[in-house]
Formats: sequence, C-alpha cells, structure tokens
Amino acid sequence: MMVLKMSLKNVILLVWLLLGMNKWGIGQVAQLQSPDRSIALHVFLSASGEIQYSIQKSGVKVIHPSALGVMMKGHDFTQGMKLVNTSKPERIAHSYQTKNAKRSSTLYQANQLVMTFANNEKKKMDIIFRLSNDGAVFRYSFPWIQENETIIEEQSSFSFDKNARAWLQPMSEAKTGWNHCHPSYEEHYLQDIAVGTVSPLRSGWVYPALFKTNDTWVLITEAALDGTYCGTRLINDSASTVYSIGFADPREVFTGGGYLPKNNKPWLTPWRIITIGSLKTIAESTLGTDLAPAALLKDVSFVKPGKASWSWINSKDDSITFNEQKKYIDYAYDMHWQYCLIDADWDTKIGYDKVAVLSAYAKQKNVGLLLWYNSAGDWNTIAYHPKDVLLTREGREKEFSRLQALGIKGVKIDFFGGDGQSMIQYYIDILNDAAKYKLLVNFHGATLPRGWQKTYPHLMTAEAIYGMEMVTFDQHAADVQANHCAMLPFTRNAFDPMDFTPMNLTGLTSSNCIRKTTPAFELALSVLFLSGIQHYAQSPEGMVRVPNDVKELLRKLPGNWDDVKFLEGHPGKYVVIARRSGNRWYIAGINGDKNEKKINLDITSFKKSKATLFTDGIKDELFSKANLNAAKQKKCDVTLNANGGFVMVLE
Repeated sequence: MMVLKMSLKNVILLVWLLLGMNKWGIGQVAQLQSPDRSIALHVFLSASGEIQYSIQKSGVKVIHPSALGVMMKGHDFTQGMKLVNTSKPERIAHSYQTKNAKRSSTLYQANQLVMTFANNEKKKMDIIFRLSNDGAVFRYSFPWIQENETIIEEQSSFSFDKNARAWLQPMSEAKTGWNHCHPSYEEHYLQDIAVGTVSPLRSGWVYPALFKTNDTWVLITEAALDGTYCGTRLINDSASTVYSIGFADPREVFTGGGYLPKNNKPWLTPWRIITIGSLKTIAESTLGTDLAPAALLKDVSFVKPGKASWSWINSKDDSITFNEQKKYIDYAYDMHWQYCLIDADWDTKIGYDKVAVLSAYAKQKNVGLLLWYNSAGDWNTIAYHPKDVLLTREGREKEFSRLQALGIKGVKIDFFGGDGQSMIQYYIDILNDAAKYKLLVNFHGATLPRGWQKTYPHLMTAEAIYGMEMVTFDQHAADVQANHCAMLPFTRNAFDPMDFTPMNLTGLTSSNCIRKTTPAFELALSVLFLSGIQHYAQSPEGMVRVPNDVKELLRKLPGNWDDVKFLEGHPGKYVVIARRSGNRWYIAGINGDKNEKKINLDITSFKKSKATLFTDGIKDELFSKANLNAAKQKKCDVTLNANGGFVMVLE
C-alpha cells in the first residue's frame, strides 16, 4: 500500500474542524472529499456525544444524517463520545491483480481521514473514512483491545430521502426452508419499492442493497469480514427511511459457537461500503474487492479459472453414476472446458476407488474433477453426503490430503448454517485448509463472499443466489428468470463471483418446468455473469443441437476477464455489458422484459475490425449469426426479443 501526505495547496481534500454548534445542537467536526471532489462526507457530533455522518454527491444529499458507533458488552461507543483527534489527510493508493473479478488489474485510490473519539470511560474508538471517486467507506478500530470483548450492536446506519426507491433481496429466516437450510441468500428481489418497505420475511435485507435517490444510485455492501465478526444485513422499519446494520440470527452458528462479533486483539471491523454514482458506476465499480484484504496465498499457480460440465442440474441425483460422470468428462473435453463437477452422494454411488479411476481418466483429457460435500453439522437435517467430514481441522486435513492424492482439483461445499461469527470462522477455516492442499473452493447454500475471492484467490465462486437450480424446480422461478437475471449485474454479481450455473441453451431436462428465456438470452449469461468457475446447465445431449459456430464460441470463451464497460441497462429490465479478455471484447445483453426492446451500439469505439453477432434464431433455428464491419459500424441496431439476448465478439 502507498500512503501519500497531501500538501497544503492541494485543494482536492479539505478538513475543517468547526467549533460552533448549529441550532439543533449538532456540530460538524470534519469534512472529506473524494479525489475528484464529486463526493463529500460530513461528520457531526451532537451535544450529547452522538456521532453522525452524511454524504453528498455533486452537492446533493445522498445519505442524510446517519448514526455511527458500536455497543460493546460493558462499553458504550454510541453516546457520550468526545472528539480526541483528527488525522492529517492522506491519499491511499494500492493496486492488485485477481483472476476472478471484473478486471484483472485494479488501482484503488481514495482520500482517508481517521477520527479518534473517546467514551465516558476514556476508551477510544477510531473511525476510518475513505472516499474514492465511486463511493465512501468506513470502519471502526479498537487498538486497545487485549482481552475478550464482544460487540452486541453496531449503530451504523444509512438514511435516505423519503422519495428514494430500493431494489432489495429479503433475508430469509434462520432454520426455515427445505430441511431447515435457510438462510442461503436465495430469494427473489423486490424491485423499485419505496424506502422503508419492511422485508416480507422479517429478517432484513441482504447485500449488496441497491437504492436510487434523486438521480443517484447507491449500492451498500461490506468487505474485510474475518472470523472475529458476524456477517451482517440491513434492517429497517416502516416508520422511517433509515437502514441499519443488523447482526446474524442467534441460531446461525457453528455447533457450540457464538453469533456475536468477538475479539481479544486490536480490532478492525469490516468495511461498510457505499458505492455512489450512475448505473455505469455501479456496474463497473470494484469497491467490494478494493477494500478486501490482499491475497494471503503466495503460490496461486493452482488457481485456474474456467468452465465446467455438471450432470446434476440436468438429471439430478440419478446422474451420479460412474458411466454418467465419464460421459460428462468427455463432454468437458470436447468443449475444451477445464472441469467436471461430480455432485452429492458420489462417495457411495461411485466410491473413492472409482472416483480415482475417473480422476485419472479426466487427467488424460486435461479435465479436472471437482467433488461435492455437505458442510452440515447439526444446523440442518439434510442427508446428502459426504457429510460431517469437514467439521474439524483434523477431518478436513485428512479428507483434503486424500483428495490431493487422487488428483482432485476442487470441492463444492453445500448447506451452511448462516452468518453468525462462528459460522463465518468455519468458512475461513475451510479456505485456509483447502489452500494447503491446493484445492479450489465453491461454497453453496452459503453466505455472500464479500470480497473473500481477493483474500483467498482459490475461492472460485459461491452460490448465494436464486439460481438455475430453482428454475428447474419451480415454474414461477422459470417465468421470472429473465427479470431476475437482469437484476444481478447491479446487485448480487456486482462485486462477488456468483455460481448461478447459467446457460441452458436447449431447454430443461428431467424437469416439468418450461424455460421462458431464449437460447441467445442463455448464451449471453456466459459472458454477463462473473464466476471463477462457470458451471454450465447445458446437457451434452442438448449441445448436439447447438450450431458449430456457437460451440466454437463456448470453446474459446475466456475463463476470466481483463476489463469491463457498462453500455446501458436498468435493474430488472435489461442490461448490456462489454468484457475484455486480451485483445477481444465480448458484448452481452439480455432483456428482462416481456416486450421487445431495440438498442443501438457504437461498436467503432472498441477500435476493432471484425464483429460477430449471435442473436435469437428464426423459426426452428436456435441462433442467428451476422458478421459486421466493426471499424465502420457506428450505429449497430440490435433487437432484444422478449426474454431474449445477444452476444457479440469484437476482434
């Protein structure tokens, strides 16, 4: 990290210490601006010692005065606070590389201010603020902690204008759902609702949470979540437009563990992240990974993004047989995909010895095997197995060592128990132990990664979404899939990899549900959605019907991306995004609406000579293809059918 002290004549960042109190008894004690001066933070201290902040974008309030502070067991940092010190302004700048994000190389720059407050006991709390050109972040620091301390409440809140609108996913209640498997971040979004609307499931709202106030978009999430803290959510009531940090349900714990944040060392809490700007800002921002700690792994040579074949999505439990998995290995080989995932109950339906045979066969085909596990202890009643073998460090090391000897490349671990502090520690323990044995990790039935993929580069993906699996189970999910998918680049998939398991080109198999999206819509998801390993929902039998030029596109499709451009869209309605890999640009668009939509693209801006456009086919054809002159096509009109999409390759 590079820290630069700012000169007095640098007017980019200003800090004012004000002595006067306004007529409400609240005095402004600091102000901070983003590097481009478009975002301004104001910090206030009331006469009774309550800390508040507000944020403006281009002079217009985005976050109205909102509370700061935490309540520890035995220590109150929410009132009676006094300002002790305000640091000198600093410019923060650091760059990082990742194989599993919107960009392969990212430079983060922000202006930082650290304010130190003391409570009535004279115990200190630092609040660290940073403003970048795309948002504001803050966290708390308690450097004095040496013995066990517990935070019982975080006061942090986000207050919006009464006319603001929201696009939010409800948090499900702990211990509900199939075999008590909730929460798993698998609900549909409520879209364009009034702020203050209460979650229908009464457990708050998950991150990232999207708001629009006036003409400014705001996306709230968190990062730098370690084993000392619980995963949080937003809570609110209908009487106000204030959203506050809410802790996990007391039932969301590892067996015998706790749910509240606790630490016995100097403590930095997770970052509260507020991305601010246009929809282009939201879709291109990397704040969710910018604020995550740097990668802990020194050797990342085994971390190889890619694509995977997967039988279970098509034929469910009956597909977990030796011959079926051999067929899917051959399928991955034919499609030049890097992985094949073998799902639940493989340990008895196939067995370790036969899995060893499959692994050796896959290696000959240059395909890596991934194996499914049930994380569950006593937090649910799901019987799928292998089960319980990962609950202890000894168990994990024994199992992971065995997998490494078999040549297995990664694990998919399912059915976690929520967001309590002890459960978060369980995730991190798994990641640390998997790294020792060079195993890639995919969390399912799980929490939001919150930037973990930067700190733990072998975390390739996580579910935490109402995905394609549910489309195969529920006709309503199939009916609204297009609208749901058009939400995700602005919310769930904005920062973190998402194992939606997309791309069903030729229709669902072994399911009574009828897919309502078009083949080109499904093809677009392979570019639009971000996942370190993309597990495709297309069966090998269906792929036989796919035109060779589309197959070649899928064979050559990159496993990770170098850059991103948001072209146009609106949450839930439609989205068009361009992603670059090397010298090629891939543009993908989907229509989440039931009405046809026409868009116009200027493809000359990409400075390429050739463009290949794949759209929905006519009559019985799955796809239509057109070759365009990218150097001269200033106006490229593309028609998005209802629930339709397109992919364009520029080279």
